[in-house]
Amino acid sequence: MRIDATTYAEAYDNFHWNLPERFNIAHACCLRHATGNLRDAPALIFLHEDGTRDVYSFGLLATFAARFCNALKSADIGPGDIVAVHLPQCPEAVIAHLGIQMAGAIALPLFGKFGPDAMTFRLRDAGPKSLVSTLDGLLPIEKQLHGGSSIPQLLCVDGDGPAGARSFWATLEAASPQADAHPTGINDPAFLMYTSGTTGDPKGVLHAQRVLIGHLPGMILPHEGFPVSGDKFWTPADWAWAGGLFDALLPALYFGVPVVGSKQRFDPEHAMALMAVEAVRNAFIPPTALRLMRGADVRPPEHFCIRTIGTGGESLGEDMIAWGHKTFGLTLNEFYGQTEANLVIGNSSALFDVRAGSMGRAIPGHDVAVVDDNGNLLGEGEEGIVAVRRPNPVMFLEYWNNPEATRSKFAGDWCLLGDVARRDADGYFWFRGRDDDIIMSAGYRIGPSEIEDCLISHPDVTLAGVIGAPDSVRGEIVVAYVVLRDGVTSSPELEDALQQWVRNRLGAHQYPRHVRVVDELPTTLTGKIQRNRLRALEKVRTSK
Repeated sequence: MRIDATTYAEAYDNFHWNLPERFNIAHACCLRHATGNLRDAPALIFLHEDGTRDVYSFGLLATFAARFCNALKSADIGPGDIVAVHLPQCPEAVIAHLGIQMAGAIALPLFGKFGPDAMTFRLRDAGPKSLVSTLDGLLPIEKQLHGGSSIPQLLCVDGDGPAGARSFWATLEAASPQADAHPTGINDPAFLMYTSGTTGDPKGVLHAQRVLIGHLPGMILPHEGFPVSGDKFWTPADWAWAGGLFDALLPALYFGVPVVGSKQRFDPEHAMALMAVEAVRNAFIPPTALRLMRGADVRPPEHFCIRTIGTGGESLGEDMIAWGHKTFGLTLNEFYGQTEANLVIGNSSALFDVRAGSMGRAIPGHDVAVVDDNGNLLGEGEEGIVAVRRPNPVMFLEYWNNPEATRSKFAGDWCLLGDVARRDADGYFWFRGRDDDIIMSAGYRIGPSEIEDCLISHPDVTLAGVIGAPDSVRGEIVVAYVVLRDGVTSSPELEDALQQWVRNRLGAHQYPRHVRVVDELPTTLTGKIQRNRLRALEKVRTSK
C-alpha cells in the first residue's frame, strides 16, 4: 500500500480500500518477504542488556514461526483457538505472534509486567489453550496454573518452568520447520486485546486479520510517506500494547522495514544512544517518554539520523511540539485512536500544517466525525464524542463475551470512542478529554488535557494530571497533581506560581484551586494518566 499525494485533500479524497478475500498477517509480515528479495535482509535487530545484539532475517523468522505453528498444531491448537503471549520486547514475542497467525489462531497479547491479578482475570476471561511466558511471568501465577490448569500448553522462554511449563525453544526444536500459513479470511479473528481498564473490568477487544491493513494509512502519513529507502523502526512501547504492536512492529515488518527491539527499561539517555548507534530513522515514542526526554535535557549525539517521530496516547501541547523541533529538527506527528479503532486521526507535516494541540485530521480511509450520544453529527466547533463510521477494516469485531458492551459502543453505524473533542472548519480535531474526565465547574466544561499541557510548559514541571473534585459552590473545582523536575523543591510559593501560570495563560475559570506535588503519577502500562485513581486519591485526601 502506498499513498502518493502532495496534499492532504489529494491523499484523503483519492484513497480507496482494496481488501482481499483472503489475508494472513504472518504471510504479509514475514513469509512473503522470506520467499523474495528480503529473505536474508534483517527483520529484527534485538539488543540484549549486556550490550550484545542478535539479527534475525525474514528467512530465519519464517523458519522459527513455522516451527511454532507446528508446535501449536501438535497440541491440537488451530483456527479460533486463543494463544496468550505474555512477553516483553524479545525475539520470542515476534516468533510467537507470527506462528499464531500462521496457525490461524487468535493471539492474546499480555503485558510482560502484568501482576497476578491482571493475568488471572484475562486468562480466565479469554480461556487460552496455550500460554508463552517468562520464568518471572509464570512464577506469580504458579498456584493458578498448577494442577488442574485449564491451559493445556504452557511454554517458558527461559527453559522448563513451573506448573509443568515446557521450554519454548526445545519445543520449537522438536517441531518441523516447514509450514504454510492457514488460508484465513480477511474477517477471521486474529487478536484479542484487553483495554487498559481505567474504569471497571478490562474488556477483550476482538480484531480480525484485516486490522493490520486498517493501520497502514495511519503509519504512512505520520511517518511521512513510510517506508522510504533506509528506514528502520524503533519504539519503547511494549509490543503487547496496540501502540507497540500496530503502530510499530507489525506495520514495519509488513513493509519490509527492520525493527529494533530491546528489553531495556526506558531511559532518556539510553533511548538517544540507541537511536544513534542503530541508525534508527523512524520511531513511535509515547508522550510520557518524550516528556521524560525533555525533562532530562538529552540531546541527539553525532550521526543521529531520525527521519520521523510519531506519538499518541496523550495530547501534546505547543511547548512539546516546539521542543521536538528544537531537539530533533522535525515535527512530532501526533496520531489518535483506541484499541477498538486505532490510528484514525493524525498529523503529517509533509502534507499539511500541524497545529499544536490538535489531534490532527482524519487519516485517509477513515470517516471520522464529532457526534452526540445518539450518533447525530455535530457542527464545526461543537463539542461531542469522537466517532468512526463502520464498515472499517481497522475497527474491532466485538467485545469478547460481552454483546451488551458491543451494542453500547455504537450509535447506528458510528463507533463511539468516548473521547470529547471538537472539529474545526479545516477538519482538525481538538481533544478535550475523556467523557468521564470532563470537569464541570461553575457552568464551564473544562477539559483536563489543556491544563496539563499548560502546567507541563512550566520550567519546573515534568508531568501533570488534572481532575475535578466536588465543591459545594462550583459543583467541581480543578485540582492538579504535578511531578517536579529533579532538583526542584515543593513550596507554597511554587504552588501559587503554578496556579498563576495557568490563570494567566488559560483563564481564571481553568486554574487549579489546589496543586498537589507528588513523586509520580498513576499511569496505565501504556503511559496514560489514570485520572480515576487521582480522583480516588483526592477523595481520600479530602475526607481526612
